[in-house]
Amino acid sequence: MKIFKELFNFYINSSIHVGLSCYALVRMTQHMFHIAADEPIANFVFFGTIVGYNFVKYDALARAKKLMMRKELKIIAVFSFFALLLVGFYFFQLQRITQIVAIAFLSITLLYTLPFFPNKKNARNWAGVKIYIVALCWVGVTLALPILNVNVSITLDFYLKCIQRFILIFVLVLIFEIIDLANDDPHLQTVPQQIGVKRTKILGLLLLIPFYFLEFLKSNFDENQLIVNLIVVVMILLFLLFANEKRSKYYTSFWVESVPIVWWLMVLLF
Repeated sequence: MKIFKELFNFYINSSIHVGLSCYALVRMTQHMFHIAADEPIANFVFFGTIVGYNFVKYDALARAKKLMMRKELKIIAVFSFFALLLVGFYFFQLQRITQIVAIAFLSITLLYTLPFFPNKKNARNWAGVKIYIVALCWVGVTLALPILNVNVSITLDFYLKCIQRFILIFVLVLIFEIIDLANDDPHLQTVPQQIGVKRTKILGLLLLIPFYFLEFLKSNFDENQLIVNLIVVVMILLFLLFANEKRSKYYTSFWVESVPIVWWLMVLLF
């Protein structure tokens, strides 16, 4: 049982789970736009998410407390290194325009993590912008990159999906911010810090309404997709309503981050 728990913690802490979430959203994009399986971009996003999230989570610790790094963090560092090699391998299989846009999102990740200006905090600590940066990056990586890599025509459906995907990630991050409210620096000015937990939940609920009904504006909407999206909305709503500061870290790091994976699996089943 102890070994299982350690493996599960490694699965979460090494960002494999969040990598699978991004991978699932890429597959969702390919399904929605009828793109044949494009393995290089899906694998690039999977391993790139692992490297990016581990860099964001552990960079400061690795630079400031090298001698205090636990065994698990050293294993994660080695794992991330091999993931980085695979990122490079798949990067060179992408179209040139996809590579350029991918580098742009890499730059945002670096800005999010590293303080580029003297005596200035990184973008992660800029008041009130964290949630927008995260949502924007997820939209770009899981929606824009797969579209660019196969030269699919940009239509109204693409912009509708961008808005829908942004709302999805925004609401999921709201749940994270509610759970982390007790530990977040007050200067971050997260949404719950600014308007309170109750209003944050109401905001999330209101955002789920356009998330669902945007599907009706698609040129050829699928009735099965409407059913799947309704299940996803109910799932997110329950996570949002029951979110509080006393919840276990697994509430968000596993269950909430499972939403995109469940969304994709339901699409496959339907």
